[in-house]
Amino acid sequence: MTLKRGLLRVFLLVLMTLALLLVGPVWMLASGVIVTDAHWSTLDRSSSGLAPPPEDSADAVIQVYAAHTYNWRGAFGVHPWIAIKEEGASHYHIYQVMSWRRPTVVAAEDMPDRAWYGNTPSLLADYRGEDAAALIPVIEEAITRYPSAERYQIWPGPNSNTFVAWVAREVEGFDVTLPVTAVGKDYLFDSLFAPVPSGTGYQLSLGGMVGLLVALEEGIEINLLGLAIGIDIKHPALKLPGVGRLGMPANVLGNGPFEKQ
Repeated sequence: MTLKRGLLRVFLLVLMTLALLLVGPVWMLASGVIVTDAHWSTLDRSSSGLAPPPEDSADAVIQVYAAHTYNWRGAFGVHPWIAIKEEGASHYHIYQVMSWRRPTVVAAEDMPDRAWYGNTPSLLADYRGEDAAALIPVIEEAITRYPSAERYQIWPGPNSNTFVAWVAREVEGFDVTLPVTAVGKDYLFDSLFAPVPSGTGYQLSLGGMVGLLVALEEGIEINLLGLAIGIDIKHPALKLPGVGRLGMPANVLGNGPFEKQ
C-alpha cells in the first residue's frame, strides 16, 4: 500500500508539473494572441521600425531579435535572428537557423526588424559603431563553426534558439539576454555546464531537458522538460512558459540607443 501511495504521489506531482508548464501556452492559444487560422503568405512581414535604416547611418550595427514563431508553435516559443550591417554598408545580413533548410544556418540580405509571420519582434541586443565593427568578423567566423548545421530538432534543441545562444557564448563581448520562451537556448550540446548567453552567470543543463540557470541579467530559471519558469530580480518579473515576462521588460544589452539600464 505504501508503495502504491508513493507512486500515486509521484504521478500526481508529474501531472501538476505538466499542468503548470502548459498553462501559459494554453492561454496563448485560447486568447488568440497567436494566429493559427491564417496562411503564412498572408501574414505581416513589415518593418517594426526598430532598426536604423542604412541610408540614415554609416555606423556598423549588430542587433538580435526574437518573435513568436509561426502558427501553434508560437504559443510555446520564439524564433530569434542576428542582424548585421557593416560600416558604410547599404543593407543588412540576417543570420538564422531554419528547420527546413540544410545547412540549417541561413544567411541572407534582408530587412532586419520585420515581423515574423504576423508576430512583432522584440529587440534583445543592440551594438553600434566601433564596438559593432569589432564584433562583426568574430561573430561571422563563429557562425561558420556552428556545430549543428546539418541537424535541427524543434524540442528540446538544437534549434534556432540554440544557434543564437551558442554564438553568444562563443563570442566574448557579444552578450544577449534570451527570453524564457526561447525554447532550445538551454541545449548545450556535449556540455553540462556553461556560461549563460548574457555572460552574467552560469547554467547547468541535461540535454536541454532539465536544468538550472542563475545570472544577473536572466535571474533564476528552472528548466523542466525543455520549458522554463523563473524570476528576474534585477528587472523584477515572473517568467513563464509561453507567456514570457510578467513585470518589467528585460535589459537590451549592447551600446545602442535602445539599451535599458
